[in-house]
Amino acid sequence: MIRRVSALLCAGLLVAGVAGCSSDSTPSGQDGKAAGPVTLTYGIWDANQQPAMQKIVDAFQVAHPDIRVSIQLTPSADYWTKLQTAAASGSAPDVFWMSSTRIGLYADQGQLLPLSDRPGFDSGKFAKALNDIYTLGGKQYGMPKDYDTIGLWYNKKLFDAAGVKYPDASWTWQDVIDASQKLTDPAKGVWGIASPSWTQENLYNTIHQAGGHVISADRKTSGLADPASVEGLRYALDFVTKYKTSPTAQQMTDTDPSQLFASGKVAMFTDGDWDTLTYKNAPGLVADVAPLPAGPKGRATVVNGLGNVIYAKTKHAAAAWEFVKFLGGREANEIQASTGTVIPAYEGLADTWVKSTPQFNLQIFVDELQNAVPYPVSKNTSAWSKDTQALLDKVWAGQQDLDSAAAQMAATMNAALAKE
Repeated sequence: MIRRVSALLCAGLLVAGVAGCSSDSTPSGQDGKAAGPVTLTYGIWDANQQPAMQKIVDAFQVAHPDIRVSIQLTPSADYWTKLQTAAASGSAPDVFWMSSTRIGLYADQGQLLPLSDRPGFDSGKFAKALNDIYTLGGKQYGMPKDYDTIGLWYNKKLFDAAGVKYPDASWTWQDVIDASQKLTDPAKGVWGIASPSWTQENLYNTIHQAGGHVISADRKTSGLADPASVEGLRYALDFVTKYKTSPTAQQMTDTDPSQLFASGKVAMFTDGDWDTLTYKNAPGLVADVAPLPAGPKGRATVVNGLGNVIYAKTKHAAAAWEFVKFLGGREANEIQASTGTVIPAYEGLADTWVKSTPQFNLQIFVDELQNAVPYPVSKNTSAWSKDTQALLDKVWAGQQDLDSAAAQMAATMNAALAKE
């Protein structure tokens, strides 16, 4: 999960580059064992997950009374900018969340401790694909935390009111188009679907459903100008510009599409499992989730996953490693699963997560793995993803046509990849 905005703690210290929220009653050596009580800082970006992360911290502190952990919650929109500033100034959190899109950059910059060098390292309970995300140059820098896929969330009340059959595994793109038109009711301020210019939740999936690709298998060339990729983008764009069954780009900027769905203003929204708690707790929302529809070339959903990493300049490497080992253990992952927070990376616990929220058919997120394609990344993903997103935003806002933008995105991306 890449996006999301949450509350902010200790951000001022991060921005100012001050020596973090980390405190230390008795300093410990870079690699030595903690000589006394220490406090680690743990950087995360999702407010929905904070309660579960705090439960994990509480459990860890019971087993490790000399190590305290203070969670730093930073809005996802600001997380990477502030983290990079803090890392450069030596004040990043001791342990923090990492994504597949940034691991290459941070590892290459020497900002992370190789976990596979630490005593007692064991990643055997995680799928090879998840371990591979955080392994570079033969060293593993991240302990897999969770994984996510995308589903088609739908509002049962709006479907019932419009007399539309609920989506299921038989649905294709055309079924979604037809349903969005029947469900849209301007008089009631209801849209059939929200189709933003977001990549993970929307466009990377439709690109692959059309037979296109974002990046080549060797991660050296862009696939965004491929006709099939453009077809996938056009399908998603048409809901906004052709069928007018989606809020406009400006309306989705003013109000996050997930909030439009949670408040009953949108009948369908392709979104990840990470918003399960948001929809579970939304007042009056009666919803469920179905598999993503099949495109011209079949089904596809991107799969991604977060990891926990250790800041290379932490003053408490031994304590940080004890915490990351705990985060990668069964107890911590069971807390993530039983609270319905995310699908844990730890093998064998997905069913616990599915059963945690029985009002939703969460099994579809697990079953979607059979249609999953890796989230597109390169060594320095942010070098091209930011420009790509800016061009997609212009297309969605009606400021540039899709074909010229696709060519421009591919050229920009290829130039960035050539520098890696």
